[in-house]
Amino acid sequence: MHPFLTILLSLSVAQLCIVNSLASSQHSPSYTHCEGTLYPELCASTLSTIQDLHKKSLPEIICTVVNKTADEVRASSANCSAYLHYRSLDRRQQLAINDCVELLDGTLDELSVAVSDLESKPNSHVNDVLTVLSASMTNQYTCLDGFSNIKGENIGRYIKGRLHHVSHLVSNSLAMVKKITPKTNGRQMREGEEPFEGYGKMHQGFPQWVRPGDRRLLQAPSTNPTQIIPDLTVAKDGSGNFTTVTAAVAAAPDKSKKRFVIYIKAGAYLENVEVGKSKTNIMFIGDGIGKTVIKASRNVVDGWTTFRSATLAVVGNGFIARDITIENAAGPSKHQAVALRVGSDLSTFFRCSFIGYQDTLYTHSLRQFYRECDIYGTIDYIFGNAAVVFQNCNLYARKPNPNQSNIYTAQGREDPNQNTGISIQKCKVTAASDLASNVSSVKTYLGRPWKEYSRTVFMQSYLDSLIDPAGWLPWNGTFALSTLYYGEYLNTGPGSSTANRVKWPGYRVITSATEANQFTVSSFIQGDQWISLANVPFTTGLN
Repeated sequence: MHPFLTILLSLSVAQLCIVNSLASSQHSPSYTHCEGTLYPELCASTLSTIQDLHKKSLPEIICTVVNKTADEVRASSANCSAYLHYRSLDRRQQLAINDCVELLDGTLDELSVAVSDLESKPNSHVNDVLTVLSASMTNQYTCLDGFSNIKGENIGRYIKGRLHHVSHLVSNSLAMVKKITPKTNGRQMREGEEPFEGYGKMHQGFPQWVRPGDRRLLQAPSTNPTQIIPDLTVAKDGSGNFTTVTAAVAAAPDKSKKRFVIYIKAGAYLENVEVGKSKTNIMFIGDGIGKTVIKASRNVVDGWTTFRSATLAVVGNGFIARDITIENAAGPSKHQAVALRVGSDLSTFFRCSFIGYQDTLYTHSLRQFYRECDIYGTIDYIFGNAAVVFQNCNLYARKPNPNQSNIYTAQGREDPNQNTGISIQKCKVTAASDLASNVSSVKTYLGRPWKEYSRTVFMQSYLDSLIDPAGWLPWNGTFALSTLYYGEYLNTGPGSSTANRVKWPGYRVITSATEANQFTVSSFIQGDQWISLANVPFTTGLN
């Protein structure tokens, strides 16, 4: 007799039922769809509530899960709003709760977009769905981050459970979406093209989602921006429609499908500006870096959350800016103080500068593109969880406070299925003038893992001598060292040697052309080619 039959005969009836149940479950729709999710028990229990599960397609099932997630988000939002009536809350706690309410509202919009895309040709919208679901998960963790370092009663611990439940539901949805084979450029996506997908083709040096009219606006001579006919003009001297940027943004139409151009004349505009989610397709055009300056100084030491400290916060999709400086002047002693925060999908920044110290540029979520920009800072000064590309930019490390180190990046990917990360290609990574004379006095690193699946690549960039030989810095002990993805490929300069780099499981010197190609323009953002701007040499691939 076969040994397996002998074992079966020795089992009790109850044990046989369990064996039969386990065998049959492996062929059930629930098991198939939940395979590979990070939270399979939650996935199975969620799917068990769906009527006629076996009759539904995978996109239909995901839509149902996303709709159930939206119900949980509404409950979380109501829970957060209820705390606003607590008299014992201080200003910082109230700001953190308000951040959560805004972020949860954004999550509902993103989940709605996911459902709409899944209901309409899901194979053609896989990248879009991954993008909005990745952003919706980021929102929950940003909400919780707002409660960190708050003294006294921490409301965050009361809302943490609900937000984690939402994030786990989104995580399972992300895992299921990745089982839908996307169509890209008329073909099926090849295995190995997963990292950083979602940008679309490139044309004339910009992502194809930058429309021809917008490319002309971006490429117009900066010496004479008045060649562009703006919809509104901001001028400190009263010669325009408004004297503040905030007033011009408020006057812009809501939900615009056409490009709406706001020309901001040379001058220092001392204000905090928010481009809300209803203000879509807005474009800021200035008179040049250092000429048109939007400047403020909110910071966490003075009671602001990191999220709310931004001098310019952009949420409305399709935002474009060129020839402008955005600055947070709080200084190195004020800790987190954001110059620019971006949660705008398909946003583009061209010939702009962002100036601050800690947390200068908050690439919060969704898809972003930076070209020929200057970024100044000290600690974690490019951070967030967007899918973001920096091309031909200058990254300048400034002089921090005594006993502080400089860290260029702190990427915040929370889940391995999020299509997010930082790609820094053909950039100059060096010291600002205040540090250049004494770079040996400060340790400077390429990045550290803010979140568990942090993902950052430096490739074909110039790394100056200020880069520490180890290259990368731990966040806290061994946290994320085996789950992160940090890569370097064909960088040049005195700081580019990888001989003494960290030995973390998640770090790699990229030597394979196949692996490196995933992070080039052609694969990273599915670009056809890059075209040089302003006489800057540019190639599309690894050559």
